[in-house]
Amino acid sequence: MGRTHAEAVRRLPNAELVAVAGGSRAPGLAERYGMALEPDYQALVRRKDIDAVVVTTPHHVHVQETLAAIQEGKHVLVEKPMATTVEDSDKMIAAAKAAKLTLAVGYQQRFRVNNVKARELIKEGAIGKVLAALISMPMYAGTIKAGGFGGNWAWWNDPSSVGHLINSAPHALDMMRWFTGGDIVTVSAFTRTFLPDIPVEDTTLGLLEFSTGAICSLFSSRALPAPSFPGEDFRIRIVGTTGLLDLDPYGDLKLSDEKGWRLVSQQPPVKHEGADTAFGDVRMQAYCDQMQAFISLIEGRPSQVGTGEDGRAAVEAVVAMFKSSTDKTWVFPGRKA
Repeated sequence: MGRTHAEAVRRLPNAELVAVAGGSRAPGLAERYGMALEPDYQALVRRKDIDAVVVTTPHHVHVQETLAAIQEGKHVLVEKPMATTVEDSDKMIAAAKAAKLTLAVGYQQRFRVNNVKARELIKEGAIGKVLAALISMPMYAGTIKAGGFGGNWAWWNDPSSVGHLINSAPHALDMMRWFTGGDIVTVSAFTRTFLPDIPVEDTTLGLLEFSTGAICSLFSSRALPAPSFPGEDFRIRIVGTTGLLDLDPYGDLKLSDEKGWRLVSQQPPVKHEGADTAFGDVRMQAYCDQMQAFISLIEGRPSQVGTGEDGRAAVEAVVAMFKSSTDKTWVFPGRKA
């Protein structure tokens, strides 16, 4: 993701790459993109020639690096998940507000072709009021690992990163909030570890209620023994009072109403599985648009980039799902104790 965001900045006419720090890949990125290489993030955020920082490090260090950047007067775009706890998310939001700086979260799915169109249709009333949604996110890890994209995957099994759900679910949860304008108010879930010899969750089946009254199911897993069900890697089916949407963010968006099913839009193949194709124009489109939206928010212009509050909402919902499974009870995000 470090290279992804560096590539996005490189493609924009109104942004410039300055420096990179952190991780074994930093020297290579510095050389590839002609950036300065700093020994650590503390040195990077102290630079006076930097206006904004993109945080693409492991989940559990997002908070300390974001706070350090804000303390040095830098705007921040932090990859999802925003943090690993609600408390850390709150610290990040409060720090940015106090410093009057922009804090954004990496929800690039807001900029994919089909997702933008789906939101437009919902806002226009094309399917009436949203009643329910079914979210499918089964993932065959072998596909990505075989493609060589992502390097060392040890972080996946690190308890500091919490589990699979906090990595996979934020995009879907954010999209549902973005589509409906509602907040997640009730959560129930079962979380499980099916893969042998790993200490973290790899599979979750959850139910969510939104403040709009809509209800939603979420299936997320990386415990698949073989390539996933066709067309189901990431799919959202939405039921409205007057119509249906079948959304594949990496394929087709279809609409059904009294006229029957019809194709509305198509996302060109993203080809994110391999390192050789991941930095092509199609995949990079969403990241470039997101980076431009981040800059627009900094400059006070209208923007659809995910905010700190949007990042916090997903973290809170994921934490609630874990709690629901542990306690075998419903959990109510946002409700005061």
